[in-house]
Amino acid sequence: MTINFIETAFWSVLTFLNHGLLNLSTWQHVLAALVLTHITIASVTIYLHRHQAHRSLDLHWVPAHFFRLWLWMTTGMLTKEWVAIHRKHHAKCETPDDPHSPQTRGIKTVFWRGAELYAAETHNEETMQRYGHNTPNDWVERCVYTAYPWQGLGLMLIIDIALFGAIGLSIWAVQMIWIPVTAAGVINGIGHYWGYRNFESPDASTNISPWGLLIGGEELHNNHHTYPTSGEYCPYRQRS
Repeated sequence: MTINFIETAFWSVLTFLNHGLLNLSTWQHVLAALVLTHITIASVTIYLHRHQAHRSLDLHWVPAHFFRLWLWMTTGMLTKEWVAIHRKHHAKCETPDDPHSPQTRGIKTVFWRGAELYAAETHNEETMQRYGHNTPNDWVERCVYTAYPWQGLGLMLIIDIALFGAIGLSIWAVQMIWIPVTAAGVINGIGHYWGYRNFESPDASTNISPWGLLIGGEELHNNHHTYPTSGEYCPYRQRS
């Protein structure tokens, strides 16, 4: 009886790890990963970038808090830190004080070590105080997201494994590298180094592609630097 129980439990765990709760096919796993990472992109461009940093969009507190929760689980980024660094990037663009300009730090440094540059700037108290104003400072922000910045990533790992089984580890890994690669590397790096320009902005910003869906409109970086407080180039915003 004991042996049968152990054998049954073993095969049950193995089956669960193989399929997860959703029991998806290979292409469905790929689609799920794309959907999850695009939610993260949307959270960055709608909430952090347009709503918080530039105030070009107004969000109801329900979607705003969903984005905060999602970013806590998928990036570990804090709203105040991201907003402060981005505002400083606009204020000091392409100067030695720009936290992540390839014009002053080199494209290889920004592309491959962009996340490190971001992390280093979060310890600059002058940046946080000067540019991080009017960002969330409620109980959840102070006592959960700020106090436990990496526990959200662990929660996402548990969710991915529960939903997808062992392959959830790979999906989680893709989620973890998505923003460091697309935002820190591609947008902050290539978006100030190579591409085409619609406007002669005073910085080196470029557009990487002629459409704004792959990275939530952020690849239209020259457009954004020319009109930083406009929501016109956010593909999620309905045009008037």
